[in-house]
Amino acid sequence: MAIRTDAPTRREQILKEAARLFAERGFHGVGVDEIGAAVGISGPGLYRHFAGKDAMLAELLVGISGRLLTGAKRRLQESDGTPAEGVLDSLIEGHIDFALDDRPLITLHDRELDRLRDSDRKLVRQLQRQYVELWVQVLREVYPAIAEPAARSAVHSVFGLLNSTPHLGRPGSLPGRGTTAQLLHRMARGAFAAAAA
Repeated sequence: MAIRTDAPTRREQILKEAARLFAERGFHGVGVDEIGAAVGISGPGLYRHFAGKDAMLAELLVGISGRLLTGAKRRLQESDGTPAEGVLDSLIEGHIDFALDDRPLITLHDRELDRLRDSDRKLVRQLQRQYVELWVQVLREVYPAIAEPAARSAVHSVFGLLNSTPHLGRPGSLPGRGTTAQLLHRMARGAFAAAAA
């Protein structure tokens, strides 16, 4: 995963704090004034960047689904000529990066997806389906004997495992990012191997 060296934009700062606050206290438990205070601007100043909280929520949830899909496509393109096992490892690593670095977005998705407008919720689901299908394709290259429905179920199960990171405790209580990432990776590969057995 590329390391970003430029400073986040004001819009990105707002989204990061909104995600954290929404995950901690729920969408309706947070006001625009609190989000503004978290980034050092007045609540009404947020309206220069977003139409309101609903727009922030939509951008967060549609945005993360889009980033996961784009990242997976990039990994597939960069892995041209790599054995399927290596491609699967790369997909797992990318999702683990998300699961460890964007834990509030996982909580937000679980709790608040139904609050999106129908069109935004459908877009999230469409992006997620495309993301799953990329994984299914790679998984079936690694394990050709696994049937497509079983591969799809296995991918969803591994996402559930990887997306459990908000329940692992506070970031400082984990054994270390590298150790946690390795554990999650081994568990994901083990789950896929078990599904194919």
